[in-house]
Amino acid sequence: MNDVLKTIAERYSCRGYQNKAVEPELVETIAKAGLHAPSALNAQPWHIIAINNKQLIDEINDHVMELLKVAEDKTAYNRLMERGGTAYYNAPVMFLVLKQKEAHAWADIDCGIVVQNMTLAASSLGLGNVIAAMAATAFAGPKADEFKTKVKWPEDYDFGIGLLVGYPEVTKEPHELDESKLTFI
Repeated sequence: MNDVLKTIAERYSCRGYQNKAVEPELVETIAKAGLHAPSALNAQPWHIIAINNKQLIDEINDHVMELLKVAEDKTAYNRLMERGGTAYYNAPVMFLVLKQKEAHAWADIDCGIVVQNMTLAASSLGLGNVIAAMAATAFAGPKADEFKTKVKWPEDYDFGIGLLVGYPEVTKEPHELDESKLTFI
C-alpha cells in the first residue's frame, strides 16, 4: 500500500491533544495542502484562517461551552461533557475554512475537499485532527463580531467548516469500513 492510501486508511478523528504547540511550519504546510484542493469551475471560493494561538482557541472554546450549557437542547453539551468537557479537545491549532458569501452552489463541497486535504496532510505529518463543524457556534453567537475581529475574518465570507489539529494525546483505531455502502457496476 502506498503512503497516501496508508494515511487514508489509518486516519481517525482525534478528540484529545497534548498540551504541546504545533510548529508554525507544520501549520503552514497543512494550510497550503488545503489551497491545493480542486474546486468547481476552479472558483476556489474559500479562505483559510489558521489559528495557532492556544489562548484564543481556549477563549473561543469556553464561550462555546457556555452557549451549549444554556441551550435548550443539551445533546451536544452532554456529549462533550462525557468526552472531557471541552468543545475543541484541547487542540492547539484551529483552522477555519470559510466560503464566499456569493459563491456558486458547490462551495460547501469545495470547502469539504479543502478540509479533507488538510486532514490527510496533518495525519501524514503525525498530527491528530478532527473535522469540527462545532467551530461555527462561536462565530454565530453573541460574541461573533468580537471573535471574527480577533481572527481577521474577511467580511464577504461565511463559515464553511473547521478543523482541529495537534499532537494526539489519545489514539484510536479508524472506523471500520461498511462495504455495504459500496456498489460496483
